[in-house]
Amino acid sequence: MSKFWSPAVRELTPYVPGEQPRERLIKLNTNENPYPPAPGVEAALRDFPADHLRRYPDPQSNALREALAEELGVTAEQVFVGNGSDEVLALAFQAFFRQARPLEMPSISYSFYPVYCRLYGIERRTHPLDAQWRVDLDAFGQDVGGVIFANPNAPTGHGHGREAIAGLLERVTDSVVLVDEAYVDFGGESAVPLVERFPNLLVTGTFSKSRSLAGLRLGYAVGSRELVEGLERIKDSFNSYPVDSLASALGIASLADREHFEASREAVITTRERTRDRLETLGFQVLPSQTNFVLVSHPDFDAAQLFVGLRERGVLVRHFNTEVLRDHLRISIGTDDEMDSLIEALESLCR
Repeated sequence: MSKFWSPAVRELTPYVPGEQPRERLIKLNTNENPYPPAPGVEAALRDFPADHLRRYPDPQSNALREALAEELGVTAEQVFVGNGSDEVLALAFQAFFRQARPLEMPSISYSFYPVYCRLYGIERRTHPLDAQWRVDLDAFGQDVGGVIFANPNAPTGHGHGREAIAGLLERVTDSVVLVDEAYVDFGGESAVPLVERFPNLLVTGTFSKSRSLAGLRLGYAVGSRELVEGLERIKDSFNSYPVDSLASALGIASLADREHFEASREAVITTRERTRDRLETLGFQVLPSQTNFVLVSHPDFDAAQLFVGLRERGVLVRHFNTEVLRDHLRISIGTDDEMDSLIEALESLCR
C-alpha cells in the first residue's frame, strides 16, 4: 500500500469486474448482449458531426431524458441519466443512503452494493435469500435507512412481480427503496409504473444489457421529482456533464428502434430456455432465470474445475470464489452457436 493513500483508500476492497480477455474466447462471463445494437445506432454514429465534440454537452441531457420518458411512460422530470447504471447507483448511495440507520439488501446480489457501502461509510444489513434462492422481500423494512435489491436479482436470476414490490413499498414509506432493473427486459416485470404511487421508489436501468450498448456506458433512474432532484444535486457537485453528446445521440437512436429491441431480447430468452434444457440433460441444477444468464451447479463436478476446463476449451464463464457461490457457475447467454460450443465443452468435461 502506498504511503500517499488516505486511510479510507487503504480500507477499500474494490469491485472486481468480469475478465475482459485479450485472447480469443467465447465470452460468456459478463452478461453482455451477443447481438449488435440497433442499426440506427451505427447510422447515428456514422452521421454524428465531429464539430459537436468541441462543445460541452447539455448538462441536463434533456433530449435523452425526453426519449427515455416516452419509452417508459413517465415525464422527463422523473428521469435521471448517467455514465452507466453503476454511476447512477453510486450517486444514489450518496444522495439517499448515508443515513443513521442501516441500508438493507440481500446477502446475495450485485456485488457492487457492499463496495459502495464501504466507499461512502454506509452501514448495511443483509438478509439471506429464501429456500428457492429468491430475494426475501418480507425481510426488509425494520427501521431502515433504505432498501436496495436487483430485480431480477444477480447472480441468481429470479425476479419479483410488480405487486410484490408494491407490497414492500406499502410497508417501507420513510426511506428510499431502490430497485435495480439492469436485467428486467429479459423476462421481468418493471416497477417503473409504481413511481406515481410511491414517491420513495427509485428504479434504475441500463443500456448495457438488452440494448447492446455496454461499451457506451449509459444508465438511468426513474423516480419522483424529489428523488431525481437529489441525484442532480450530487451530480452537479461532482460532474455537471456526465453524459457526452455522442452517447446521448446513440442512446436516443437505440430507443427509436423498438422492433430490433424486441427481436434481440426474444432471441436471448429463447436461447436461454434452450440452454437450460440442455444443461439439465447433462445433470446440472439450473436456477430459474428472468435474465440473460443462468446460475448453475452440478452435484458431481467441482465448479472451479469446470471453469478451468471450459477456459482450456475456449469458453469463458464466471466463477465466484465465495463461500455461498463457489459451487456455481454463472453463464451469460450468447448466440445459439456459442451456446452449442458451451454444451459441447461441458459434455467432454462431464463424462
